Order: sequence, then C-alpha cells, then structure tokens
Amino acid sequence: MLVVVASRYDEAAQSLVNRWANQEARLLTCEDLSVVGWRYSVSGKDEVSSSLLDSTAVVDGQVVGVEEISSVLTRLPCVFEQELLHIVPDDRAYVASEMNAFLISWLSGLKCPVLNRPTPSYLLGPNWRHQQWVYAAAQVDIPVRQVHQHIALGAEVLPQTPEVSPVTVTVVGDRIFGSVDRVLATQARCLADVAGVDLLAVHFSGNESNAEFLGADLLPDVSSRDIAEAILEYLTTGKGKC
Repeated sequence: MLVVVASRYDEAAQSLVNRWANQEARLLTCEDLSVVGWRYSVSGKDEVSSSLLDSTAVVDGQVVGVEEISSVLTRLPCVFEQELLHIVPDDRAYVASEMNAFLISWLSGLKCPVLNRPTPSYLLGPNWRHQQWVYAAAQVDIPVRQVHQHIALGAEVLPQTPEVSPVTVTVVGDRIFGSVDRVLATQARCLADVAGVDLLAVHFSGNESNAEFLGADLLPDVSSRDIAEAILEYLTTGKGKC
C-alpha cells in the first residue's frame, strides 16, 4: 500500500491517489489520526522488529497493519488546527500540536521509503527560512540573489518578490525535471543533498548556467505526469534515499 499524507483539501494529493489506484494508493489525513485503531510504540533497537509487526495505522478510515505500507509520500507541512473541524474549537491548537508530534515520530520510525522524511520540527524535511536556503546554496558555490530585509518596529515584514519569473527545477531522487542548463540541474541535486531530501523544487532566475538561485520549496508542483511517474518509481522501486 502506498500512502499519501496530506490535507483533505490538497487536490494534487487526491489526484495522485487516483492516478496510483493500481498501487493501492490511499490518502491519510488528520481526520484519520482521530479514528480508533492506531497502535504505535517507541521501542529499543532489539524490539523494533516485533513492535512493527504489532503496529497498526488508520489510512482513509481503515485500520491497516504498518507492514502493509510499502511507501509514503508526505505533502503535509504540519497539522493545521483550522483543519480539525471534528475537534471542539478550544482544543484544536493543543490537538494539532499533539498530532504533529505523533506524525513526526511515526513517519520517522517507518522502515519503508518515505519522501521526504520529517525533521523534529517539520513534516516535509528541514524547516528552513528563505535566508537559510540562500546560505546553504552559497555554501556549495551556487550563485545566489542577495537577500535584503528591512525591519522596523510596528511594520509588517514582507517577503521579497523576485523581479523575474523564476525557472523551476524539480528533483525527484536522481532524476531532474526542468528545461535548464545541465549546470543548474547539478546544482539543484547538490542542494537537495545538502538539505537531506529527495523531493525538492529549486527556483533560479533563468535557465542559463550562470542563473542565480532564488529559493527552494519542499512542496513542489506534482501535476506533471513525468514528475508523478518519477515519484511513483522512487517509492515503488526504492530508488534514492530512504
């Protein structure tokens, strides 16, 4: 079973599940976290195998054994309290925080391919601000667009808007998508390595080899058939990092 962890409002995630129906793809949303049937324990190394055999999850409203889950695609940055309509309003912030912590632990403990694996603060991978992505790119000699930020008391801090329409390179494991110079493709994969992820959208100022890095996104556009097929190949063949 291929599981897509996403918001119930994520149309792209639902489209992937429909496209991958022959792979038993199912959608796991925050509503599933409130359904009776979950069984999960954090065990020592010697107890991992036995604990996994006893573990169960709720996916699309159905209780399944964790050993039935062959791979996971994560498209949920965190659990948003606004989505917990089945929880009383006063408890939503607390429940969202607890659900988020549980998902981070559960996804981190899975032995199957997970794209991308969570970090302690973010379900999609490293929770980097724009400045951190720019710094990481500069550290591996990728030309970057300078970041200017003005902060004043009482003033709203607005993100910079690129002066040009960015050109996007999408990394899926070892495969690169985007009509760009080979140098940019290599740079995008290098940045993904630095971030420790295998699914990443990298934005450049153009498609030439000297284009500047503008930013990166851990929730790339997956509407392209080629990208969707590459993700499926990654998840079903185990190619790339797990």
